[in-house]
Amino acid sequence: MEEATAMEVEEPKSKKFGLKNSIQTNFGNDYVFQIAPKDDWSSMAVSLSTKAVKLYSPATGQFQGECKGHSDTINQISFSVSSSSSSPHVLHSCSSDGTIRAWDTRTFQQVSCISAGSSQEIFSFSFGGSNDNLLAAGAKSQILFWDWRNGKQVACLEESHIEDVTQVHFVPDNRNKLLSASVDGLMCIFNTDGDINDDDNLESVINVGTSIGKVGFFGETYKKLWCLTHIESLSIWDWRDARNEANLLEARSLASDSWTLDHVDYFVDCHYPGEGESLWVIGGTNAGALGYFPVNYRGVGTIGSPEAILGGGHTGVVRSVLPMSSMKGGRAQSQGIFGWTGGEDGRLCCWLSDDSSEINRSWISSALVMKPP
Repeated sequence: MEEATAMEVEEPKSKKFGLKNSIQTNFGNDYVFQIAPKDDWSSMAVSLSTKAVKLYSPATGQFQGECKGHSDTINQISFSVSSSSSSPHVLHSCSSDGTIRAWDTRTFQQVSCISAGSSQEIFSFSFGGSNDNLLAAGAKSQILFWDWRNGKQVACLEESHIEDVTQVHFVPDNRNKLLSASVDGLMCIFNTDGDINDDDNLESVINVGTSIGKVGFFGETYKKLWCLTHIESLSIWDWRDARNEANLLEARSLASDSWTLDHVDYFVDCHYPGEGESLWVIGGTNAGALGYFPVNYRGVGTIGSPEAILGGGHTGVVRSVLPMSSMKGGRAQSQGIFGWTGGEDGRLCCWLSDDSSEINRSWISSALVMKPP
């Protein structure tokens, strides 16, 4: 159990948070890849380097169960979020074993498996399409499409990228548009209506110029696109006309210069609260501290001083941040939970706002994690 640690604040308007507790997810040198929430926030899934996914309650931290079946690294997890989905309890995961699997989180059993072949790796997936029937996957230089309702493959795009496709995302509010991003430095926009092929469905190409790690949409009508690369640069785009709005090649240095108490070693993610045009980039240190840095992408792109710092929870690189501050209602919000973080130290850390009475109360127990036989 970590001691409760108040967040350091560098600006008068900064939000203050404290560490509520930390959960050790395993008993070896395994670590956390990603934390993904269920749509109603009754559960959060945590992918681990053990090739398993564990589930916990975001409100209490209680261990709920474990899904096991992948034979290689799990690259992405996501609960069903489609408005037409009748299965909100279904969790999806993709892996370097070439499969996308679905799990019933009530029984923790696998309910379906789509395979791209033993020689393939799947790095990312996304559900969408005009009729919400498509499952797209980023693989080794290919983008694969299935009709998830019957599991049949309907398309394979293999001319748009020449390296691993690290990200695929259907565009919010434009469900027939798919964005792909790759180690080859390209981002592509496809129209997925009709018979999908490289010649007829590729609408635009954005050349970022270096290997792409993560991308995401933000802004009103989600017309803007942020892109983090493997060399820690950050760029902002309008995906509709492939227009660059900011290109922060030295983003890590800019963030470090604005953080008087520490130095940014890497970026974890970007955070968009779901409304407005504001964007934050989340930077971390090798020692486990995190900062939320506001991104000013208008005019000459700049990165401001961190508006929040999460320190004292992790002892290594942080891989995933799950913010709950924008959650509407629910038990977790009433308890003042800011969010959860997970990292290479194998810990899950829960963060509370400073006005919560629970910051200094230990509530971790040996029942939260069961040591496997």
